[in-house]
Amino acid sequence: MDKYEVWHRLPVILGVAYLGIRRHLHQRYNLLHVGDIKGRKYDTDEYCYRTADGKCNHPADDRIGSQGTFFGRNMPPSNLPYELLEPHPSVVAAKLLARKEFIDNGKQFNLIACSWIQFMIHDWIDHMEDTQQVEIMAPDNIADACPLKSFKFLKTKQVPTNTTTTWPSKGNNFLMNKTGSLNTRTPWWDGSVIYGNNKEGMERIRSFKDGKLKMSDKDGLLEHDEKGIPISGDVRNCWAGFSLLQALFVKEHNTVCDMLMVHYPEFDDEKLYQHARLVTSAVIAKIHTIDWTVELLKTDTLVAGMRINWYGFLGKRIKDMFGHFCGPIFSGLVGLKAPRDHGIPYSLTEEFVSVYRMHSLLPDKLQLRDINSSSMDECPPITREMAMREMIGKEGEKRLSEIGMEKMMVSMGHQASGALTLWNYPSWMRNLVAHDIDGEDRPDPVDMAALEIYRDRERGVARYNEFRRNLLMIPISKWEDLTDDGEVIEALREVYEDDIEKLDLLVGLHAEKKIKGFAISETAFFIFLLIASRRLEADRFFTTNFNSPTYTEKGLEWVNKTESLRDVISRHYPEMTRKWMKSSSAFSVWDSSPTPTNFIPLYLRPAP
Repeated sequence: MDKYEVWHRLPVILGVAYLGIRRHLHQRYNLLHVGDIKGRKYDTDEYCYRTADGKCNHPADDRIGSQGTFFGRNMPPSNLPYELLEPHPSVVAAKLLARKEFIDNGKQFNLIACSWIQFMIHDWIDHMEDTQQVEIMAPDNIADACPLKSFKFLKTKQVPTNTTTTWPSKGNNFLMNKTGSLNTRTPWWDGSVIYGNNKEGMERIRSFKDGKLKMSDKDGLLEHDEKGIPISGDVRNCWAGFSLLQALFVKEHNTVCDMLMVHYPEFDDEKLYQHARLVTSAVIAKIHTIDWTVELLKTDTLVAGMRINWYGFLGKRIKDMFGHFCGPIFSGLVGLKAPRDHGIPYSLTEEFVSVYRMHSLLPDKLQLRDINSSSMDECPPITREMAMREMIGKEGEKRLSEIGMEKMMVSMGHQASGALTLWNYPSWMRNLVAHDIDGEDRPDPVDMAALEIYRDRERGVARYNEFRRNLLMIPISKWEDLTDDGEVIEALREVYEDDIEKLDLLVGLHAEKKIKGFAISETAFFIFLLIASRRLEADRFFTTNFNSPTYTEKGLEWVNKTESLRDVISRHYPEMTRKWMKSSSAFSVWDSSPTPTNFIPLYLRPAP
């Protein structure tokens, strides 16, 4: 099937079967544990809520998946002979990534969808940095094409692992992972993007009244400290769209608290907070699984696959009536009797970080719209455009406060995101003032396009062709296997000296021919296929403890009745969705046509 590129053209039921087989192979061959974990066993009944730092989730070891543990691997570190600067990252950025003109992705994905992925990334992953600084200087021959002739940044901290790892597809040869990288966030789907990654961060955002989180009284947005930095679980490298989603789910948490107070008046502040956190985190995970991902990979096969992940083959109605039974295929991963990690302690991986590099989704300008317009048009008129540079950090927070929640949400909903393709990396991000973990500006601006190329190489992530081999995919043998675009092929030959094996992963993912309906490449998708399931099935709060005693009966009902981001927005801003959202999903452009009714059952639908 891979040879003839037909799996995505199969009838839905056969396409789902193919993905099930491929996921099983990746679970067998593409999970590697890094580092030594020496946690302890504990009583899960004693820790009936999610902890601040991600501990006490895996039932056999309290440290697995906690803050400060190692990133795992989906494949061995690259063993190619190329140097760290071969070819130079600034050359790659200038000649292959830098935006020539903005390319949008049509109606499929809007700026809310673009912001959502940052919202998720800040929930899951961030590398611990070293104190050692590195400088990248652009070669003279392309210096004029680089906004920064040179830039400085901190290396990724490498920590001794003291472990030996087996690579199963290589005949059980042993591979020494001498060093690895630490994740400063909690890789569980625990809402840490709004709740924080440790006890100090968690206490900072709590009001300690009725279980609620701090929120601005005047505009429904986040509260800010005296420096103008938002009070939230994560404030590093934020922009107004990201902050908007944080505020929406703080509002969701506080509304869940109100609901719980009505039904469980005996609950104190701590119980209200902990149950609301469980519910809100599950709502976020469900939206990502059966709403955002479905818009990213807009095919009937992926609609079926993602719903099977959550509900199982028998679907929502049967699962709601009879609960979880007959295992993960028929009832889904959510609600399993016990977590499954396939023999590899849970973590997120270096390769997962790499395929989630999606900055090309960001436009150059934000289009603000008139939500008070009396026009009968389905799309509110644009009143002004604001440079995206003005929407980041403290300045972005000020402007968001001036714009307001509703106007910002409607504006983002009606604006298409960029396409994940070459020559579409935002120019303003090539001279970017990044933030530290406290939300403060760093002294040295960076070229993010060049930095992302460097980061993959620095962390030993395989280059494109090696990546595909390790992922059980057919490698390319010539540039024409990657793309039909002659201009792209010529540029690739020049930059990589006609050496296919040199091709960087990020460049290959953006150049690769896309499956119809996919906003991302097939290569990136197969990592998604593995990890999207793993985030659910390895977490006891989505498996063993996804039940009424843990979530409360009304809390579990809240999760089960919420199907999409549209449901959440409608809960808090019903007039907004009624008036302005024509699309079926809040993640597609709001004036796009809703998904047409299809009377053929999903699993019986023919090949596209």
